[in-house]
Amino acid sequence: MSKPTLQIAFGEYDRTRVLADGTVQIKGVEAHFHSHRIVTEVFAGMVRDRAYDVSELGMSYFLRTMDFEEPPFLALPVFPNRCFRHSAIYVNVASGIKTPADLAGKTVGEFAMYGHDAGVWPKGILADEYGVTPEQCRWVIGGLDWPLKPIDFVPQPHPANVQVTQLPNGTDLGQLLENGEIDALISADVPKCVLEKSPKVVRLFDDYVATERTYFQRTGIFPMMHTVVVRRELAAQHPDLVRAVYQGFCDAEDVVKEQYTQGMIFNNMATMMPWFNQLVDDDRNLLGADWWPAGLAANRQAVDTFLRYHYEQGLSKRRLTCADIFVPDLLTT
Repeated sequence: MSKPTLQIAFGEYDRTRVLADGTVQIKGVEAHFHSHRIVTEVFAGMVRDRAYDVSELGMSYFLRTMDFEEPPFLALPVFPNRCFRHSAIYVNVASGIKTPADLAGKTVGEFAMYGHDAGVWPKGILADEYGVTPEQCRWVIGGLDWPLKPIDFVPQPHPANVQVTQLPNGTDLGQLLENGEIDALISADVPKCVLEKSPKVVRLFDDYVATERTYFQRTGIFPMMHTVVVRRELAAQHPDLVRAVYQGFCDAEDVVKEQYTQGMIFNNMATMMPWFNQLVDDDRNLLGADWWPAGLAANRQAVDTFLRYHYEQGLSKRRLTCADIFVPDLLTT
């Protein structure tokens, strides 16, 4: 008897590569894997074209589909892309911004769309911990120094009391920041002016690594950017199949974590990154041996925080819960 075929799409990461190359198998599934150089193209294929059965999807992109008349997806509690985001806030040195509170009254750029995944987290943290809320700033939305197709496949709401301006396609927010035409920028991607070490632009949190590590120690939150979603009818009709997909993603992360851990024996020479072993050791000491935890129990606090931020920032019509967004069979993971 032939295995059911699933079309599965994701970004190219170490923890997805082992699925694509067959190192990790999804039991009982004939999986066909797809990827794009720019991960938003994966998102567009899933949301606009329903091109896949299973797909990585940005958390905010996914949550916006929950406001469709017939929400098409449910999520698996796996998160292939995580990143601490204090480091995603950049400021022009002439703007007078020295502390988070100084952002109030300023013009802030945001990459791709108002409320992209790497924007929801910093805005929520700024509100929770520093009292700076989105309506206190003026927002301009645009791209960076490389082409990005317009994000036209999900709604882009914002509260009426938040001033948001969409800049023309091709606008480089990094250049505007360096020129002083905007005061600050929140971006998932690092602008060219920062990579080239322009003296005109700095991060808001200078020692962002220490800030982010302290944030984790205080909150226990390792922010997720993306999740994995399945077609809602697949979850309803084939729960065993969906659980196998979930387990495959879990196994893939476990394999890569083990590669880094065991690689310490040989100084992780595959990366040729100086002091990489020390970084792995430091991260394991802080985050725990399972530093990419899957399952809802290990991630509920972070997910609930993102859901709250998404609602408070006017990006969801209602305050969603874990029971609303995850495959029911996986709520006990």
